[in-house]
Amino acid sequence: MTLVLRFVPVYFTPLMAIRLVEGPANEKSDRQFKKDWVPLEEISQHLVQAVVASEDQKFLDHNGFDMDAIKEAIEGNQSGKRLRGGSTITNQTAKNVFLWPGRNYLRKGLEAYFTVLIEFIWSKERIMEVYLNVIEMGDGIYGAEAAAQAFYKKPAAKLSRQEAAMIAAVLPNPLRWSPAKPTAYNQKRQAWILRNMNNLAPVKFDTAK
Repeated sequence: MTLVLRFVPVYFTPLMAIRLVEGPANEKSDRQFKKDWVPLEEISQHLVQAVVASEDQKFLDHNGFDMDAIKEAIEGNQSGKRLRGGSTITNQTAKNVFLWPGRNYLRKGLEAYFTVLIEFIWSKERIMEVYLNVIEMGDGIYGAEAAAQAFYKKPAAKLSRQEAAMIAAVLPNPLRWSPAKPTAYNQKRQAWILRNMNNLAPVKFDTAK
């Protein structure tokens, strides 16, 4: 399956199935399911840069695990500080494509297994393409194209830097936050992401290890 998905679009994931069974996060809203697969070249480079700046600044360099971020997360948890977790874009892709939501040891072990597998079989470019097409970006909204259409009425290819940064800003909790109605915290996080985007070198997959 992992080898097949190196080439075939991922149209449905376990999380999507679970969300459909659960129904909408807002009881007053209608059930919805919005997802459109698009190739990476049809997704704004601003969004690629934004998710790397926000979620995984060493994406092009690591083998699926950011050991420095994991160490910081462990130390932060021990000291009671609230820090970003050690999850990489590859980790998130693995759990979104192959696994169910949860935090038990079995699931974490499977997440590590699939992380190693897709880092070995897929290219970094393919990992990013799948990630930006399957990740949950809102209530019933999956992937960059659906998010761009739902929140900004435009294709993913046309997202601006500010729009891309706002989408990235709500990714930690897309059922609670929305780019359509950003909170003060979302706006602060957007500004932080924009600063990181300015400081990071452009994401170029032909230089990935």
